[in-house]
Amino acid sequence: MTMSSVAATCNILIITDPSGKDPNGAAAGSMSFAENMFQSTFIMSKNNQFAVLSGGTGSSDTRLDSIIDAIASLNNNVSAASAASIASQYEGARLLVGGPNIGAAIGGSFDAYVITVDDASNEIKVTPYSSGVATLEPGQKGAIIHLRNTNGNPMYGTADSVRKEVAMNIGKMIRDGYPATTILSESLGQVANDSGEKYGGGGVNLISGISTGDMFTPQDMNKTGYAMNEEYSKACQECDWSMGYPASEAYGRCPVCGGELKTVYAYQALGNALTVSSKSVSVSVYGTDKPGVASTTKEIVEASVAKNGYDASAIAGSINRAINNGLLVGVDHVEPKDLNVKQSSKAVGVYYSALPGEKSSPSWDLPIDGNILNILGSIQTVIGIILILLVIFRSRLLKSFQSR
Repeated sequence: MTMSSVAATCNILIITDPSGKDPNGAAAGSMSFAENMFQSTFIMSKNNQFAVLSGGTGSSDTRLDSIIDAIASLNNNVSAASAASIASQYEGARLLVGGPNIGAAIGGSFDAYVITVDDASNEIKVTPYSSGVATLEPGQKGAIIHLRNTNGNPMYGTADSVRKEVAMNIGKMIRDGYPATTILSESLGQVANDSGEKYGGGGVNLISGISTGDMFTPQDMNKTGYAMNEEYSKACQECDWSMGYPASEAYGRCPVCGGELKTVYAYQALGNALTVSSKSVSVSVYGTDKPGVASTTKEIVEASVAKNGYDASAIAGSINRAINNGLLVGVDHVEPKDLNVKQSSKAVGVYYSALPGEKSSPSWDLPIDGNILNILGSIQTVIGIILILLVIFRSRLLKSFQSR
């Protein structure tokens, strides 16, 4: 089995708060038009708050060797410029490294802009570089963006103009006070739309230690990742419930509160995933390992907390509605006592009871014993019998459904 080599053609590292106090003050990300973006995205050190973004025209082995050397150097407290210069020792390699404490630098094979924003005068400087080592000094607000076009990209030839336009916009957003995570999101969206270098890749929040992981990288070898300018999910305008594509295409309204749904594009989802906010909730799920339950529960809990606060009854009600609507399968209804809600630490634990056998949803509250229906099901006249039962017990059935 063979795997084609890939290099990230878009690398961006942004520092809006060199002091490290803003939880969203430093971010980095990569993408490309090429396949196999899990080979060449980003590496982050949570302890030392630095990122290494790779790329270039060299082989995967060459790139890996340069990354390992750069990480070892950064762990030994060398400067960002020294770590980035390692790329020149490897044919065709590129390294963009940096963090809130060490600034940023790019070395090797690159076409980049260094953006600086002066704190006192708000003056923006955008300087092009294409060889050697280009540096954003420690303590300086600014960014570095590299962008080239991949052979085969229908928008080949746009990289030079887009690189400059995005660099200017990054400078303006830094000047205007936007956090690094938001700037990274918007920049990746612009690059994807205007240059076609659009497949994830992903990003990291260097101060808070958050990564998009494999949200956008391809699941299979020799495939492209998720296009950053394509629809990624739908989100409720009222309670913040959300669900990814293609499953969300089935919903015209929010199944939790009935509110309007907004389409979220992949670059926006990246910004949402990396940005720390007062609405961030840590959600833990226990009692089941069924696929999708943990991620869906997290979305439901976040939506409930945003609307009703850390109310165990409200959270349990939202979860149970999701079970009734088929959003959560394989688990039984929960009660407030099944939740461990800690508002002080913004954490919610959900303790599920798995359904027996292969059942996907809890039993209905029917007006007759379900076992009777199982018995009736063995005779050919079951449809007629059930219709009669529905007529006799219609009022109780309606009340049961309405209560749900």
